Amino acid sequence: QVQLVESGGGLVQAGGSLRLSCAASGMIFNINTMAWYRQAPGKQREWVARITSYGTTNYADSVKGRFTISRDNAKNTVYLQMNSLKPEDTAVYYCARERIPMTWGQGTQVTVSS
Repeated sequence: QVQLVESGGGLVQAGGSLRLSCAASGMIFNINTMAWYRQAPGKQREWVARITSYGTTNYADSVKGRFTISRDNAKNTVYLQMNSLKPEDTAVYYCARERIPMTWGQGTQVTVSS
């Protein structure tokens, strides 16, 4: 059974940084494309960043230059380093395995105060 467990969320002031982690189990981690999504109150879930099995990364325009996705295949973990955080980054952040069907973690709350 595939399981994704996020951690690292919290409350931070605008301009600050956080690093989210997502530990995966129940799958062959290094062959999967992994991603981060987020959902703000009253809004649809949106894609934030992805990293392929080859290490190729892509970012949403809203986070490009501020967020960095990475993976440690030895630890079955994907990370999201978030710098220069803004209040509009406030959301629940979800880790996902990008394949059909999608597999989601339970989410971790990130709150950025102004």
